[in-house]
Amino acid sequence: MALISKNIEEVKSRIRNAALACRRDPESVRLVAVTKTVGPARIQDAIDAGLDCFGENYIQEARGKIKALSGINVSWHFIGHLQSNKAKYAVKLFDLIHSVDSLKLARELNRQAKKHDCIQKILIQVNVGKEQSKSGADTQETAELVEAVSRLEHLSIRGLMTMPPYFDAPEKVRPFFKKLAELKDQVTAKQIANVDIKELSMGMTGDFEAAIEEGATLVRIGTAIFGER
Repeated sequence: MALISKNIEEVKSRIRNAALACRRDPESVRLVAVTKTVGPARIQDAIDAGLDCFGENYIQEARGKIKALSGINVSWHFIGHLQSNKAKYAVKLFDLIHSVDSLKLARELNRQAKKHDCIQKILIQVNVGKEQSKSGADTQETAELVEAVSRLEHLSIRGLMTMPPYFDAPEKVRPFFKKLAELKDQVTAKQIANVDIKELSMGMTGDFEAAIEEGATLVRIGTAIFGER
């Protein structure tokens, strides 16, 4: 508990300093604690230390944790690759799905959300690095995908997400963060009905300060809080 609490305070301090350094309100950046492989007891420690937003990568793993911690007022985000056949679970479990990367997936999420008479908040995942090993819409097709998804009545597009190529230096990742921010501006300029692009989900333990400087509003941090997996 003490170590997790100390780590959280350090991460929050770094987020605040990075935001202030680029004249942003630190409150405009939300910390999503990534809890892949982290059990409910340690998540509870993080909640006790002041965290209220958690990101999961796998539906099956998340279901047990969310059930174990039910009744606690926290927000659960899905940040991993989502298959269409798991959409029915995602809609029931998550407040925000970061990784919508195709119209097929969006349509299935919309169908499931309609069953529950709810509006599912989502982000469109963009493959800014054009890596074959990663999911995400092509940058050239993102606006078209946003426009198509915007017509689905039970989905609400809140922003964009990316997982850039891995580099051991934040400055090498920065151009990819900048690209996503530019894409956000381009999509916003189209004034697509029913779309409110405010969120940029980008930045992890090794590069979140650079992401904040480029406009991140959601930073997904696991290792700096819970240690190496």
